[in-house]
This record gives sequence, C-alpha cells and structure tokens, in this order.
Amino acid sequence: MIKIGKKPVEIEFVVGDITTQNIDAIVNAANSYLSHGGGVAGVISRKGGPTIQKESDEYVKKYGPVEPGGVAVTGAGNLSAKYVLHTVGPIGDKPQNDDIIVKCFINIIKKSDELGIKTIAIPFVGTGIFGYPLERFIENVTKVLINYLKDYEGTLQKIIFCDIDGYKVNKFEEYFLAKFKDKG
Repeated sequence: MIKIGKKPVEIEFVVGDITTQNIDAIVNAANSYLSHGGGVAGVISRKGGPTIQKESDEYVKKYGPVEPGGVAVTGAGNLSAKYVLHTVGPIGDKPQNDDIIVKCFINIIKKSDELGIKTIAIPFVGTGIFGYPLERFIENVTKVLINYLKDYEGTLQKIIFCDIDGYKVNKFEEYFLAKFKDKG
C-alpha cells in the first residue's frame, strides 16, 4: 500500500475479482454505448444484474454515447458497491490513446469527488479486449496519479487497482513503486 498527497490517498494493487471488492464504487471499462457484453464490463453486468444494463441504456438514450475519456454513472445493482463508473478508454495501440487514458483517470477522480466516493476499485482500462498496451497504461496512469494526487484534497481515500491477471497487477505495482520512490 502506498499513500500519495497532502490528504493521503492509499493506492493498493489486488489480484482478484473486481466485483467482490469492499468499496463504494467500481470502474467499468465500457464502450461508448454502454453495452456490457464482454470483458470486465460483461462480468460487472452479469454479477450486478439487469439493473446496470437498464440504467446504462437509459443513460445513453438521455445523453447519447459516452465520449472516449468520459464517465457515466449507474447504480451497482446486486453488487456491494453503490456505484459503477463507466469510462470509455482507449481502443488499440495508437499514440492519441495516451491522452484518452489520462482523461479517463482525471474524470474518474473528479466524478468520485462529485459523488463523495471514498473507496474505488479500478480495472486495467483498455488493456483487455480493447487492446491498449499494458506498458502504456501503466506509464500514463502512474504519471496521472503521482502528479494529480500530490495536491489532491478530494473525497477519495483509497484506490484499488484490481485484475484477475496477477502478471498485470504485479507489473503495475512494481513500476508504480519505483516511480513513486523516484518522486518521493
């Protein structure tokens, strides 16, 4: 566990099922139409029940598709969390996708503050079925967290990066610890 910022935010890395974490909110790696069929989105939707997809469909009907880097919020259905924050991450290995992942994380933090979220679990957005390179995810998200949270005074107290793939989790944790130490 690492703490960052004036009002410290704990950063934790967990190998496991994101839907079973004891937190206020879960982040979902979504597509623009919030159709939760595969990957982590499918798991969250299946375990959370039909309410999540129903609320997602209503959101898109009311506001239109979610732009890349944007965040939409629904309830968490049958999950123990209160909210699901659906973010549209990068697709594929394109340089402009680095800006999208940065925007995702800034918007996740801002939306968490708006909702008074204290604890949140986040998957490795875009690195699964959407094909964004793990290395670039790790580099960009580390940069955002270290720079954005150093002066952060919002509601978040704990961010858990969670995936069932231990390789991803361990690689991110090692990189993050090394960079955090360099900035410390």
